[in-house]
Amino acid sequence: VPGTSLLCLQLCAGKENNVLLLKKSNFDRALKETKYLLVQFSNPAICGHCNLSEEFAEAARQLKKEAPRIQFGKIDVTHQHDLRKEFNIREFPTVKFFVDGSREDPIDCKGVRQASVFITWVKRRTGPSTVLINSTDQAEAIINADDFVVIGFFKELHNDSVEVFCETARDVPEMPFGMTANEDVRANYGIQKNTLVVFKKVGVQNGTDVESFVSQTSVKIFDVPVENHILLFTPTNSETFNAIYENYKSAAVEFRGKIMFVLVDTNETRNGRVFEYFRIRDIDVPAVRILNLTSNAKYKMPADEVTVENLKEFCQSYLNGKAKLHLSSEEIPEDWDKMPVKVLVGKNFNRIVFNKTTTVFVMFYAPWSYDCRKLLPIWDKLGEQYESRKDIIIAKIDVTANDILSVGLDRYPFFRLFPAGPGYQVRSSWGRTWRQRCTHIRVSVCVRMCAHVRVRKESFKQENFSPHLLNTGFIAVKNLN
Repeated sequence: VPGTSLLCLQLCAGKENNVLLLKKSNFDRALKETKYLLVQFSNPAICGHCNLSEEFAEAARQLKKEAPRIQFGKIDVTHQHDLRKEFNIREFPTVKFFVDGSREDPIDCKGVRQASVFITWVKRRTGPSTVLINSTDQAEAIINADDFVVIGFFKELHNDSVEVFCETARDVPEMPFGMTANEDVRANYGIQKNTLVVFKKVGVQNGTDVESFVSQTSVKIFDVPVENHILLFTPTNSETFNAIYENYKSAAVEFRGKIMFVLVDTNETRNGRVFEYFRIRDIDVPAVRILNLTSNAKYKMPADEVTVENLKEFCQSYLNGKAKLHLSSEEIPEDWDKMPVKVLVGKNFNRIVFNKTTTVFVMFYAPWSYDCRKLLPIWDKLGEQYESRKDIIIAKIDVTANDILSVGLDRYPFFRLFPAGPGYQVRSSWGRTWRQRCTHIRVSVCVRMCAHVRVRKESFKQENFSPHLLNTGFIAVKNLN
């Protein structure tokens, strides 16, 4: 009956706590009848111990009246093998966002585990990702409403920097974002250049107040004086934390101004995207990594024990150019060569592309990139055209999950042709307007680090602070509640 299709869908599919129960028989209909559909792919045997489903359902309940065009759905992959294979579901839980009824290239919703964050994530995908600030009073109201607030101060709101900032806001739903180009607002905080500021509310004896923002908690994204960051991943409640932490502080003093030392609390769920970026697992901690913000190159400390000597040796070898790059790779998929476009990972990349008898054309892509997602269907069509050719391979590789030493990447998507023959002459090409894209991951990680900052004042005198929080020698990324 016209006008009752969604109700019929809910009755046919079944609904549990405001979440549609989806399967192969009704999935197409769900996509067709909902503009926005957020789907949780779950495996009860694996996900039964987590509370994601409860948080997911709570978000669905809260948005039911406020935003009825946004629907939540759940798929049990233990009974829906075709849907699991179609969307390449390998980890649990996995959440994907479908827009305008299309099942092509759904957006991954990664690192979100709380109802409030699900709501913010969806709203920023379906509407503005930031609040436009037009007055000082509005800025003050936004700053005082939350423990952490990220505000971008810009000279004008139509440039690459603003686009990167808005894209970052979509992927960091845990915190409110605002932006302004208002001269009075910028003057009130003493900001002249394009600057990102993280405002941190701190507790005082009789309530709460806000710290002196610009002098202690601002970070210039586009003019970072310290490009080398070392990160220690460890739980702060472990029995060995105090000893490791003291060693870390001791080593930080020697490299002040050369390497910024950061502590990441692995118990803090809001740091999930930082773990994901560095591919740190629970079994890896405590772990130490160095990141160069200019090249995005990552280095792993070769020693397992976090001692002062090991830290100093690692930092010095990095500064001397002797540290070895840490290259990550996904496992080779069983069906990597079954589709027209072959799937490459770090472990099979060299074997496939450096081939004397086959010409290989590779698309290097990032799943978070809007432009990459738009180009992937076109890349699939190119693969279909050359599927019958034995001397040509059309391939793709996720550069956020696989590090390739032989190819320098600074923008996404990135295309490279590896011609057949002994010369291995490599030809490259890029898409258009990619400069702002390659900045996105770095900005996102930077925002998360700064938003969970606690400066160890007992270790560094007040006069050591700089307006950019980058000469303090040591900061900690952790929960401040």
